[in-house]
Amino acid sequence: MLENYIYNFLVILPGIIIAISFHEFAHAAVAYAMGDSTAKNNGRMSINPMSHIDPIGFLMLIIARFGWAKPIPVNENNFKNRKLGNFLVSIAGISMNIVIAIVTYIFLHYTSNIFTSPAYYNVMYSVVGINISFAAFNLLPIPPLDGSKLLLSVIPVKYRFIVYKYENYGTLILILLIVTGTLGMVLNPIVNIIITFINSVVNILL
Repeated sequence: MLENYIYNFLVILPGIIIAISFHEFAHAAVAYAMGDSTAKNNGRMSINPMSHIDPIGFLMLIIARFGWAKPIPVNENNFKNRKLGNFLVSIAGISMNIVIAIVTYIFLHYTSNIFTSPAYYNVMYSVVGINISFAAFNLLPIPPLDGSKLLLSVIPVKYRFIVYKYENYGTLILILLIVTGTLGMVLNPIVNIIITFINSVVNILL
């Protein structure tokens, strides 16, 4: 029992670390490209996972395969184009997770005859699955997830107070969705859309 737990933990750990590190790096890098160096100045424009791990979000990733990292600090007043900057920074992490899933799947395709260990397959498929899950989870319009920031970047200013109103309850809502088992039902349609998109891209590239 303990051996299985340790094995499963080691299988999913690379996927969790990769998903978090590159997701947050993408946010910081795009913010910097759009004119805001706040994240860079705070040491967040990095793929070092220790710069990004949120203890509760990391624990949720291990337990439920859904979680979050520390939000990237952004000063939207520094953006060259405020509306475009907010949108691109919000979507950057999600896009990075989808790209990683695609690249990993293609890499696995070309290395399947070289590395035949079941552990290798399990780790690689875990990287793909966790990045898909991380992307889908972050698309939810619940603070502090990217979906809420993405929503703020596209809705009229006069309606933003609705999102701000529930900002302090976001983490509680997320934990309730996880512990009550309803999160899967909410995410399944999003996951299916992402998988369909990834399969289409992979089929074209291969």
